[in-house]
Amino acid sequence: MHAFKKWLTLAIISSALFLIVVDMTVLYTALPALTRELHASASQKLWMINIYSLVVCGLLPGLGTLGDRLGHKPVFLGGLAVFGAASLGAAFAPTPAALIGARIVLAVGAAMMMPATLSLIRLTFADQRERSFAIGVWAAIASGGAAFGPILGGFLLEHYWWGSVFLINVPIVLLTLLAAALLLPRRAGQNSQPWDLAGSLHIMLALLGGVYAIKELGKAAPSYAVAAAALATGAVFAVLFVRRQRKRPAPLIDFTLFRALPFSSAVAAAMVASAALIGMELALSQHLQLVRAMSPLDAGLMLLPLPLASVFAGPLTGLILPHADKAMVLWASLLVSGLGMAAYLLWHDAALPAQIASLAVLGLGLGAVMTTASSAVMLNVAPQQAGMAASIEEVAYELGAVLGVTILGTIMSAVYGASLLLPAAAGALPDAYDTLDAALLAAGQLSGKLGIEVAQLARAAFDRAFVAVLATAASMLLLTALALRQLQRAGRALLAAK
Repeated sequence: MHAFKKWLTLAIISSALFLIVVDMTVLYTALPALTRELHASASQKLWMINIYSLVVCGLLPGLGTLGDRLGHKPVFLGGLAVFGAASLGAAFAPTPAALIGARIVLAVGAAMMMPATLSLIRLTFADQRERSFAIGVWAAIASGGAAFGPILGGFLLEHYWWGSVFLINVPIVLLTLLAAALLLPRRAGQNSQPWDLAGSLHIMLALLGGVYAIKELGKAAPSYAVAAAALATGAVFAVLFVRRQRKRPAPLIDFTLFRALPFSSAVAAAMVASAALIGMELALSQHLQLVRAMSPLDAGLMLLPLPLASVFAGPLTGLILPHADKAMVLWASLLVSGLGMAAYLLWHDAALPAQIASLAVLGLGLGAVMTTASSAVMLNVAPQQAGMAASIEEVAYELGAVLGVTILGTIMSAVYGASLLLPAAAGALPDAYDTLDAALLAAGQLSGKLGIEVAQLARAAFDRAFVAVLATAASMLLLTALALRQLQRAGRALLAAK
């Protein structure tokens, strides 16, 4: 393939990937406006965010192998079309339920595109150095785009209504669709490769049951029966999925790939990095707007050092990887990310330069993690397994996003509700204990000093919840880095003994 066409292919792929990952986080700065305009409950807010990553995660294995069977270009083009139509529906959704439904369709389009983006890179770039750099660009878009989502959302909300965060996708989709149809190379798929829709639904239902159980347990007054039923349902479908895949000659997920330490370590690192980033951004965007009273745009700009550093680190790491110990780069990048998160935990109320430096270190680490993890996954499989490998790697990112929102969001809600003590004079305000949005709305309806006191107490409680989220995210990154370092040492010791 001509050199120019290769890099043009990368540009088209990157445009689509940017849309996919931005949609994971663009709602963060829009949440307060959404809550007011659509009268969304705390549960509906979380589902608006969670349902996208959850459905993407469940459909990726099936749609990744579908690309191997039909060819990645037609699946990619179909995904773009679905994504554009769903964006239009989401922009004009009249109710929370309608928006959640539109997010489900958006997720279907994203799941069709995502494996194709990484698979096309794997198949387009034959030279290892070029491929490593291209994967670095891909990872920079993946991590930087997710971090850029709140900034884009803040800018749009500064000038337009909340639906603009979805409507902006439509012209980009149309341009990308035209360019992809004309310029992307088409390679024949493997018609003998079966497609297992039932298996994809099994894993999606398994994830749905597990996430719902975690969400239920995070409530102030959880129903343990409901949580147990959801967990049991998820476990049943997980068992069905594993059994089905082990019997199939061409499984959606080849579990033998995880026996290789570089592959399994990369998947684990991708999942943890995504969980920490997405969960932290969810808490931070609300903290900046509702506690510090920043506008959506100002809140987004506060996050800017993170995506800028991540975009810089991705391609740079891609250039370094062919000459470095990939296992060491992986755990060292996680360590840098954890130190950046810990620094922001200590300095989130400090002077602006300290906050910027902390977010920049976090972004550098995350960009390097995602590049190294993506390279390790894609370079440890045969070309005919590119779709499967891409779907596994992207499931790790999407599952990490789901777990980040669910677990860290649950911790945030639980700490907020447990630490909020309102004065008796305020009366019964049950909704105030669910979300800070509801507490501030209730405070605005109280008179004089009492309303001010309720607002101050609610903000102080949310600040404690925010600290808990940062501490948890930093611990996840640091402990995973140390665990991978020990596994690397143990693996080398085992090889030396042989």
